[in-house]
Amino acid sequence: MLNTFNPLAIIKRNLVLGLFLISGVLFAQDPIGSETVTVVKPYSPSVRDASKIRETPTRADSVNTAKKPVQYSIFSVPVASTFTPAKGRATTVERERPPKVFDNYATLGFGNYSNVLAEFYSNLEVNRTDNFGIFLNHNSSQGGIEGVRLDDHFYDTELNLSYTRRDRELSWKTEVGGQHQLFNWYGLPENPALSNDQVMDIDPTQNYFSVYAGGEIDLYDSFFDKAKAKFRHSGDSYGSSENHFDAKGTFEVNIAGELITSDITADIVNGQFEEAALDGTAQDYTFMNFGFSPSLLVLRDDLTLNLGIGLFFSLDPENSDNNFYLYPQITGSYRLSDLLTAYAGIEGDLEQNTYYDFYQKNPYVSPGLAIQPTETEYDAYVGAKGRLTTFLGYNARAGYASQFNKALFRRNPTGPLASIENYGYGNSFQVVYDDVNTFSFFGELNVDVNRNFHLSLNAEYLGYSTDEEAEAWNLPNVKASLNADYQITEKWYAGGNIFFRGERQDLAIIDNTQVDGSLLEEIVTLDAYFDLNAHLGYRFNEQLSAFVRGNNLLNNDYERWTNFQVQGLQVLAGATYKFDF
Repeated sequence: MLNTFNPLAIIKRNLVLGLFLISGVLFAQDPIGSETVTVVKPYSPSVRDASKIRETPTRADSVNTAKKPVQYSIFSVPVASTFTPAKGRATTVERERPPKVFDNYATLGFGNYSNVLAEFYSNLEVNRTDNFGIFLNHNSSQGGIEGVRLDDHFYDTELNLSYTRRDRELSWKTEVGGQHQLFNWYGLPENPALSNDQVMDIDPTQNYFSVYAGGEIDLYDSFFDKAKAKFRHSGDSYGSSENHFDAKGTFEVNIAGELITSDITADIVNGQFEEAALDGTAQDYTFMNFGFSPSLLVLRDDLTLNLGIGLFFSLDPENSDNNFYLYPQITGSYRLSDLLTAYAGIEGDLEQNTYYDFYQKNPYVSPGLAIQPTETEYDAYVGAKGRLTTFLGYNARAGYASQFNKALFRRNPTGPLASIENYGYGNSFQVVYDDVNTFSFFGELNVDVNRNFHLSLNAEYLGYSTDEEAEAWNLPNVKASLNADYQITEKWYAGGNIFFRGERQDLAIIDNTQVDGSLLEEIVTLDAYFDLNAHLGYRFNEQLSAFVRGNNLLNNDYERWTNFQVQGLQVLAGATYKFDF
C-alpha cells in the first residue's frame, strides 16, 4: 500500500509540540518565595530486613537419582538343639523371725541373806475381747546385817487380779488385790543406857496390810475420753486404819479446730490411829478434795502450748475447815530445729498425803502420823531437749518450786519418855510439815548406739530453803543415776545401774538430858553413798532363761535412813520360764 503526503497533518503536530514547550518555560520562571518548614517527627532511620540466606538451601541438582528398592530373603535351615532355658525365680529377703510372746511366766530366785524373789504372771484369754490376769510378787529376806541388835528381816507380797475387755468403741479394766508387808524397826541408835535384856524385850516388828479395788475405762469416739477410780483400805498391826478413794475423769471437746480438755478429780481420805503420836496428840483425819482443771491445747507448726488452770476445793471436817485453791497449769514447747526443742511451764497442784504413801516411801515410820495435804503453789521450769547426733539425746532443765505443808521424814525422839513403845527408842520416824522452796537443775543424756545397747545418765542438784524447820530433813542435795542395758548375743544379755545420793540431814532428839528438863537436839548428817547393781542373763531357748543379779556390789555400809544400815554385797541367782496353757 502507498503512503500519501499530507502537509496539513504535519503542521498540526508541530503546532501542539510548540505550545507544550512554551508553557513549560513560562511556569519554570515563576519567582520562589520564603516558606517555613515545621518538623513534626524527628528523623529515625531504620534498617529494613534484608533477604536472609536459608540454612538449608533449596536443592537444585541437575541429576536426581532415585533410590532402588533392596530385595532380600532369608534362607532358614532348622538346627537340632537340646538347650532348655531355666525358669526365673524371684529373690527372697530373709526376714528375722519375731520372738514368740507367751501369756504366762514364772520367776524364782535365791540369794545370800536368805533373799527370795518370786513372780508369777498369767494372762488367760476368756474370748476374743476378754482377758483375765493374775499377778503375784514376793520379795523377802531373813536379814543378817552385821552389827544390828534387833531383828531386820522383811518381806513384801502382793496379789493382783484383773479383768480386761476391748471393744471397737471402748475398753475397760477392773482389778482387785491385796498386799502384806513386814518390816522391823531395827535402827537402834548407840545408846549405852539400854541393856541387852531391855533390847531383847523390844518387839520391832510392824505389819502393813492393804486391799484395793479399782477400774478404768477408755472411750474412743466420745467427748467423755476416759475415767479411772480406785479404793484402798490400809492398816497395820497397831490398829491403824485408813480408807482412801481417788477418782479422775477426762472430757475432750474440739471447738473450731482447738482441743479443750477438762479433768474432774475427787480425792477422799479418812483414817484413825489407835496409837497416838509420841507427843500424845490425836491423829484422826478426814479430807475431801475436789478439783476441776480445764485446759486449751494450741498446736501451731512447731509450737505446742497447753493453757490451763487448776481449781480445787478442800474440806477438813475434823477441824471444820475448808479452803479454795487456784493454780496455774501452763506448759509449752517450741521446736527450733532437729537438734533443739525448748520448753517451759508453770504448774500447781494439791496433793493429798496418805498413811499408805508414807510407809511405801519410808517403811520405818511410826503409827500416829500427822496426815495433811501438800500444796504446790507453783513449780516453774525452763529447759531444752533434743538430739546431738542420731544416737545421742539430751535433756536439761532448771526449775524453782514453792510448796506449803511439804511432808518431811524426821527421826522420833530417843529416851525414857518415848521408850514405852517398841518404836520409841529413836528407831522410827515421824512426819513434820513445813513450807519449802526448792531450786533444782536437772540434766540427762541418752545413748542408743544400736538396738542392742542403751545407756542413760542423769543428775539433779537440789537446793532447799525452809520456813520453820532447820533443814529439809532427809532430802538429798544431789541425785544421780546411770543405767545400761546390753544385748551381748542372741542368748546373752547384761545390764547395770549406779545410784548416787548426796548428803542428808536428820535431827536427833534426846529426852530428859538437860537439867531444866528441856530436850537436847542435834543435827545429824548422813553421808553420801554409791550403790552399784548389775545383772547377767542367758536364754537357753524361747521359754527358759537364767539370771544372776548383784546388788550393792561395792559392799558399802551406808545408811538409807538414820541408823538403818542396808545389806552389804548381795548376790541372787534364779530362772524365768515362759509358757502358754
